[in-house]
Amino acid sequence: QVQLVESGGGLVQAGGSLRLSCAASGSIFNINAMGWYRRAPGRQRELVAAITSGGNTNYAGSVKGRFTISKDNAKNTLFLQMNSLKPEDTAVYYCNRLGFATWGQGTQVTVSS
Repeated sequence: QVQLVESGGGLVQAGGSLRLSCAASGSIFNINAMGWYRRAPGRQRELVAAITSGGNTNYAGSVKGRFTISKDNAKNTLFLQMNSLKPEDTAVYYCNRLGFATWGQGTQVTVSS
């Protein structure tokens, strides 16, 4: 069972930046497409960024141009660089393999106005 541990969240002012990390217990990034998801209070979890095993990326419209997903296959680590943060980006952020429904504890991102 591969474990995914998210980190890097915190409290930041609007316009600020954060970099999230997701450490995997196994070498999965060269096999699986990966995604960063978020769940805001009172809302369903949504996929905000995805990266294929080959490195192709895709973003939700709400974060396109502000967030960048990347990975280091050798270090089994997935990243999400978040710039120009907005209060509506406040959520718990999770990483996961696309199509998998077992979730870690996530990392809280809070953006103050």
